[in-house]
Amino acid sequence: MMERKVFITVGTTSFDSLVQTVCSTELRDKLIDLGYTSVAIQFGRGSFVPEPIKTSDFQLTSFRYKDSISEDIRSADLIIGHAGAGTVLETMEAQKPMIVVINELLMGNHQIELALQLSKDGHLLYATPSTLLEVIGTLDVSRLKPFPRGEPEKFSRFLDETVGYR
Repeated sequence: MMERKVFITVGTTSFDSLVQTVCSTELRDKLIDLGYTSVAIQFGRGSFVPEPIKTSDFQLTSFRYKDSISEDIRSADLIIGHAGAGTVLETMEAQKPMIVVINELLMGNHQIELALQLSKDGHLLYATPSTLLEVIGTLDVSRLKPFPRGEPEKFSRFLDETVGYR
C-alpha cells in the first residue's frame, strides 16, 4: 500500500482543540477511510501531547518543534494547520492541499479573513475544530486551485489587502 501522509501544524502557538480533534477516533477513522496511512502532528506549545499510534495500516507521530517543517509540508499529501500567514504561504508555495483550522479563541486576529479569502478563491478549505470532521468528510482536493507559484509579493499584497493594511 502506498503511504499517504497528513501533516498537522499549529506553528509556535498552542492550539489544543485542533490537536485533540485530529487525535479523535472519529477523525482518525475518516482519514483511514480516505486512504491516509500516516499522520504527523506538530503541536507547539500545547499542553495536550498526542499518544503515538502504530498499527499495520496507520501511524501517528508528533513533535513539539523542529528547526524547519518544510520537509514535513513537502512530503505530505494533505496539510491541516492553523491560519498563520507563514504556514499558509509555505503550504501554498509547496502546492499542497490545505485545510486551515481557525482558532476560535483568537477571534481578534486576522486569521479568519485570510482563511475565508483563500477559501473563497478556491486555494484551500477552512474549518474550525468543531467542523473539521465534516470538512474532511466532504474532502475533494482536486477542486482546489493552486496558488500562483514563485510570486511571494502577490501573497504579501493579498495578505495586506485582506487584513486591511492597504
